[in-house]
Amino acid sequence: MTEYAPSPLLGAPGAVATAEGRTAWHYGGPLTEQRAAVETGALFDRSDRDVLSVTGEARLTWLHSLSTQHLTSLKPHEGTETLILSPTGRVEHHANVYDDGATTWLDTEPGRGEVLLKYLELMKFRTEVDLRDETAGWALFSFTGIARAADDAPVVQPVPIAKFASKDLLAVPTAVHPGGPFQEAAGWTRRTDALGVPTFDVLVPRGSLAEAAEGAGAALAGTWAWDALRIAAELPRFGIDTDEKTVPHEVPHWLAAAVHLDKGCYRGQETVAKVHHLGQSPRRLVMLHLDGTDEHPPAHGTPITLGDKQVGTIGTAVLHHELGQIALATVKRSAVAEPDVRLITGDQAASL
Repeated sequence: MTEYAPSPLLGAPGAVATAEGRTAWHYGGPLTEQRAAVETGALFDRSDRDVLSVTGEARLTWLHSLSTQHLTSLKPHEGTETLILSPTGRVEHHANVYDDGATTWLDTEPGRGEVLLKYLELMKFRTEVDLRDETAGWALFSFTGIARAADDAPVVQPVPIAKFASKDLLAVPTAVHPGGPFQEAAGWTRRTDALGVPTFDVLVPRGSLAEAAEGAGAALAGTWAWDALRIAAELPRFGIDTDEKTVPHEVPHWLAAAVHLDKGCYRGQETVAKVHHLGQSPRRLVMLHLDGTDEHPPAHGTPITLGDKQVGTIGTAVLHHELGQIALATVKRSAVAEPDVRLITGDQAASL
């Protein structure tokens, strides 16, 4: 696996690195950073994500045939999400997608780009597309709320959270920032509202990351704050909040945002159609509230029990600035049939 240098934003005052050492866990005030992100805006360094590019006239038709999303309807400067499934319908890859009219960009979890690229290369056959790992040259950051007005004064974008029907293409158009300080350097800007507030992703040349972040004019926030807000928004991370058995119907966000239920002819589609029309998945991804009797949130993989039976596992757990300890967890659907069910994880009680 290719190794990449730590982010230059780790040199910012108060920065505490994540265990992986590539980005900041927080910048000295993780709860303050969360509050700023939802009230005035904050910038999240997500430069550890792997970035791939796909070029060629057939790129969208080809990706459409391989994945769960209806990508032939994707217009220039629109973005969405997609999954690649196993033959039995298990989720093998998740990627955010953006097409700029000439190139389709895929960003995926840290360390997952190489295996996704290998899979896509195997599936090219005679299709005239060119695939590249762009991680060494391009970096992603996200920010909430803040845009630059023409007079360079920060303003909050008064845009409602998008609500989508699963049958529609879940594309979010690019948000253009009037007088924005990083437009010329940016590869693109896309709007996602992923955190339940106006949320934007920006792709910039990796060498311009520090300059672009400074020009954005927003307070820095670390992965702790990002995790807290995405858990509250029930936004999963592939491979962290999911496992090798996960099917799309277990993850409400993916079923709505990454799966087009009216398209067929992709690997794993039979399982998606069967579960959709004939029943329910045996498990669900849910958000849990923990009672906080242990000041440390449970670790990834901590078992969840109901009575004397294990019914699930913790994905990500973190302290939220308003909700206290919260977590995303995969649990048996039968165990959470009742909304007031009381679960145990580690030394703490948990509820839906």
